[in-house]
Amino acid sequence: MAHFAQLDENNTVLQVLVIGNDDTSDENGNEVEAIGVEFCKSLFGSNTIWKQTSYNTKGGEHLLGGTPFRKNYAAIGFKYDETLDAFIPPKPFPSWTLNEDTCLWEAPIPMPTDDKDYIWNEENQTWDEINDE
Repeated sequence: MAHFAQLDENNTVLQVLVIGNDDTSDENGNEVEAIGVEFCKSLFGSNTIWKQTSYNTKGGEHLLGGTPFRKNYAAIGFKYDETLDAFIPPKPFPSWTLNEDTCLWEAPIPMPTDDKDYIWNEENQTWDEINDE
C-alpha cells in the first residue's frame, strides 16, 4: 500500500489516499511515485496535484527502521515544502520555530520531561502542568 496526498495550489494537503500496490508499481513490481500520481489524477482529474507520503515517517525518522520519506506523514492541513521536500504540520503557536531537520515545530523552551502532562501557555511562554482534578 502507498499513501498519496492531494495538494491545493498553495501546497496545503486536502486529503490523503491509500493506493493499492497494483496502482503504484511498474512492470517489475517496484513502487514508483509517478505511477501512483497518474493513478490519482485518473480518479480526480489531470490538474490535481499529488505527492507520495510515508505512513511510517515522523520527524525525519522511519518508525519501523526503514528509510524516512518527506520528513512527516501528510495529514489534512499540512503544507508541502518543495525546498525541504517535506510535509510540515500547521504551526501550533506564533512563538514556535520550525526545526528543518525534523520539519516539526518546537517551543521556545523544551517541555519538562518529568512524566507529568503539560500544555503550552503562549501568553506566558511557559509549559503549564495539567492537573487532572
